[in-house]
Amino acid sequence: MKDFKEAVDKNLKTLELYVPIVARVHGAAHPEFHEVKKVFDELSPKVNQLGEENPDLDTELQELRRITDNYTVHSDVCESYEAVYHMLEEIDRAYSK
Repeated sequence: MKDFKEAVDKNLKTLELYVPIVARVHGAAHPEFHEVKKVFDELSPKVNQLGEENPDLDTELQELRRITDNYTVHSDVCESYEAVYHMLEEIDRAYSK
């Protein structure tokens, strides 16, 4: 799962910065993002403990796909919100390979 590790290395730190900010800024208009944050907060520690073993993220990624309608970006959001969805999708795709 080399691709997955690369996707995590590329995106996780930025996601850890962006997700709480986007939840605070867009949470009122897009309450589903609070759910995204909750699932991300469950997923992140699992990924951080990655080491050489692959974490079991099936449940979290399935939930993120459901909440985000397969990472569909709303037209009224900022670039950071859009970036979060793209980074999560990249991790999801790499994990699913």
